[in-house]
Amino acid sequence: FPESFAKEEEEEDDDEDNDDDDDDEVKEDSGVLVLNDANFDTFVADKDTVLLEFYAPWCGHCKQFAPEYEKIAKTLKENDPPIPVAKIDATVATTVSSRFDVSGYPTIKILKKGQPVDYEGSRTEEEIVAKVKEVSHPDWTPPPEATLVLTQDNFEETVNEADIILVEFYAPWCGHCKRLAPEYEKAAKELSKRTPPIPLAKVDATAETEVAKKFDVSGYPTLKIFRKGKPFEYNGPREKYGIVDYMIEQAGPPSKQIQATKQVQEFLKDGDDVIIIGVFKGDQDSAYQLYDTANTLREDYKFHHTFSSEIAKFLKVSPGKLVVMHPERFQSKYEPVSTDMSEVKEHVVKHALPLVGHRKTSNDAKRYTKRPLVVVYYSVDFSFDYRVATQYWRSKVLEVAKDFPEYTFAVSDEEDYASEIKDLGLLDSGEDMNAGILDEGGKKYAMEPEEFDSDVLRQFVLAFKKGKLKPIVKSQPVPKNNKGPVKVVVGKTFDSIVLDPNSDVLIEFYAPWCGHCNKLEPVYTELGKKYKTQKNLVIAKMDATANDVTDNLYKVEGFPTIYFAPSNQKKNPIKYEGGENDLEHLSKFIEEHATKLSRTKEEL
Repeated sequence: FPESFAKEEEEEDDDEDNDDDDDDEVKEDSGVLVLNDANFDTFVADKDTVLLEFYAPWCGHCKQFAPEYEKIAKTLKENDPPIPVAKIDATVATTVSSRFDVSGYPTIKILKKGQPVDYEGSRTEEEIVAKVKEVSHPDWTPPPEATLVLTQDNFEETVNEADIILVEFYAPWCGHCKRLAPEYEKAAKELSKRTPPIPLAKVDATAETEVAKKFDVSGYPTLKIFRKGKPFEYNGPREKYGIVDYMIEQAGPPSKQIQATKQVQEFLKDGDDVIIIGVFKGDQDSAYQLYDTANTLREDYKFHHTFSSEIAKFLKVSPGKLVVMHPERFQSKYEPVSTDMSEVKEHVVKHALPLVGHRKTSNDAKRYTKRPLVVVYYSVDFSFDYRVATQYWRSKVLEVAKDFPEYTFAVSDEEDYASEIKDLGLLDSGEDMNAGILDEGGKKYAMEPEEFDSDVLRQFVLAFKKGKLKPIVKSQPVPKNNKGPVKVVVGKTFDSIVLDPNSDVLIEFYAPWCGHCNKLEPVYTELGKKYKTQKNLVIAKMDATANDVTDNLYKVEGFPTIYFAPSNQKKNPIKYEGGENDLEHLSKFIEEHATKLSRTKEEL
């Protein structure tokens, strides 16, 4: 029996070896070479030009493209010299795919002497073959970057002369910057073709420290719009088409002219956001010249202006006034229409929200960031059939909101915010109306389920104001055994572990479905073992999809996200942006920031 068992085991080992060999071997499928993590580097090492397609087996576009790609492979095989055409299953070859920042399927790249060249044309044999042949030519060199490179020597001159320019402050090692780079360059090319062109530029903030310091650059990438040298925050998208559209919009005038009263009436009747109209005698009006302040707020609000005396009469204001008003559905007797022109910015921000507005997923990030925020959830629908019921309940909230001007109040549709209601523990409350308070630091409070009325809401808000409410914390159960090399943190233990002033803590926020997190897992465990004997250093992890991070200084916008929380600086966590998630870089990061290591760096 032992002999036969050993033989079976040997055969299994042979099979495993063969499997490894199979991975290394470059196979062919309908004329297309099949590459993976195991054979990619060896195959491309000595090739001048290789055409690559990154695909996903379930992707419909990839399936449609497959016959065309096979024709391309046949054509380029007959080229002199032949040019290899390969495909990579990006869902399996995750290492290679992440190296080339593949985020959609199919992604086509041409590899020239190991350097990727993005292909941006149509997916036809004619266009792809022509481009590959062009790149394969011995004299081919990459076209110059459309993105301008700025240094301390040319920064001021460039931005001061530009009517508008977008500048990215980056760090060479930053992963987010690397992902943005190809999209940013594509946008720069597209915008350089416009008349007049809109330039895009970049600054290596780690080399040009004086420039970065001048504009308070503390994270990467930081993007800023400059108009004749004056900086404005960039809050737009970070992919090619989004950047292009956003910058075209930003290059236009900050305020649009209104000429007919009918337009104002339409805003009032059908609008769902604040209406801002500057009323002037003409374009030479001194007040109109000052209206350029609109530039500072143009990313958050739509500004309009008019020179029409008819519109001035309709709005019941004299020229030289700024009217800030809300659509009819949000107007109330507690909120008079506001007119002022002295402090445009302060005035707009102060009156931009109605006393009780409609918080939606589309306006949440721009309009409802101020905390504390009191939200009442129900079936919110301002269409004709449901308007009366919606306004009836909103009026109940208004009764309370008028007495608490220090808080922001809003109504939200319960279906739009089902996950938020679930986090508040109110999904199964059985009530038609539910309420919650979202406070600073990510803390949230739920109103006990009961029949809704103004008095009930008032008591809830008063209890919050007096500090009598306990916050709701989404949390997995506290682990019974937590003595492994990596300590598991849950919502209920975040404060006691991560914010413990006696310990330095390295915390990884992960998602169970995240491939990069799964790849990091063994490295992170090794890291925990390395520092296991350090009593005042904790290596920890937290499933951020199942637990609340109870301090919003620890922002989690992607996975994995790693922070170091020094024992003496819990309110100033240091984000790990080293780029490489390996033992060496993570150890170096710990040792750079640790306050409690009991041995010297050399010993470690």
